[in-house]
Amino acid sequence: MKAVITGGAGFIGSHLLDRLIRDGWEHVVVVDNLFRGRMVNINAHLSDTAVTFAQADIRDEATLRSIIAGADVVFHLAAQSNVIGAVTDIDYSFSTNVVGTFNVLKAARDLGARRVVFTSSREVYGEAQYLPVDEGHPFNAKNSYGASKGAGEMYCRVFNNQGMGVSVVRLSNAYGPRDVDRVIPIWLTRALKGEDLIVYGGQQLIDFVWVDAIVEALTRVAGMDVMDPVNIGSGQGTSILDLAQRILSLTNSGSKIVVHPARSAEVAKFTADVRRMQERLGLQPPADALFGLPQLVEWYRSNPTP
Repeated sequence: MKAVITGGAGFIGSHLLDRLIRDGWEHVVVVDNLFRGRMVNINAHLSDTAVTFAQADIRDEATLRSIIAGADVVFHLAAQSNVIGAVTDIDYSFSTNVVGTFNVLKAARDLGARRVVFTSSREVYGEAQYLPVDEGHPFNAKNSYGASKGAGEMYCRVFNNQGMGVSVVRLSNAYGPRDVDRVIPIWLTRALKGEDLIVYGGQQLIDFVWVDAIVEALTRVAGMDVMDPVNIGSGQGTSILDLAQRILSLTNSGSKIVVHPARSAEVAKFTADVRRMQERLGLQPPADALFGLPQLVEWYRSNPTP
């Protein structure tokens, strides 16, 4: 069995690589242009004969086709996955998240892959009309990242309707080791250095989900005949100010919480309805969405970032 992980040197992709190797996949190809991915995330596997790394861009259709040839499953995670990054560079966000996704789907179809698993985002919903948000909630993207993921989903549906197996998971806010440039890693790093935690707005309600739960969901949908999108989250809303206080407590930090005006591109409140995740994937949300924070604090103590 051959799997391809686009974005495989990134945060979630590298954890998925860990899992596929543990599960005994015969050949896993990691594709990453290293825009956000980092080699340190996958170095431990590069000596494994089951793993191949290809530094390539999913916008390069010819190279992508040569990589996907012979794949049974393509886990498509490559994206400009940072909301603010997508807003500040909308061209890269569009060309990677929309054109790149089309390239992946087309190559997988033409080359006979059994299934593509596409990682979408809760950002497709925009500001929620109701909470918790189920998969039938209208698309109302608030930023270019959400719009690009919504467009990617539309292409997934088209290819699925044409007979190729496609699965879509809509991720809440992932957290765990190896993450960078998002609120939890930024705040943990700053708290450990005694620097202020900057809060934009302070009214946000966020559904955080531990990375291992996402990896479990990806591996399960890869083996199922399912197209209907599935929310992957904790089903719990965490106040952004409560998160900041919890990080300060866990790190024994003297850092201060400093509130700045809200950023217009960011969704204020989101909690996922995870009933479909429970019923179809057999995954149960944790009692505490932030149960992994103590472990993560120790990871960042051992792996400090600049």
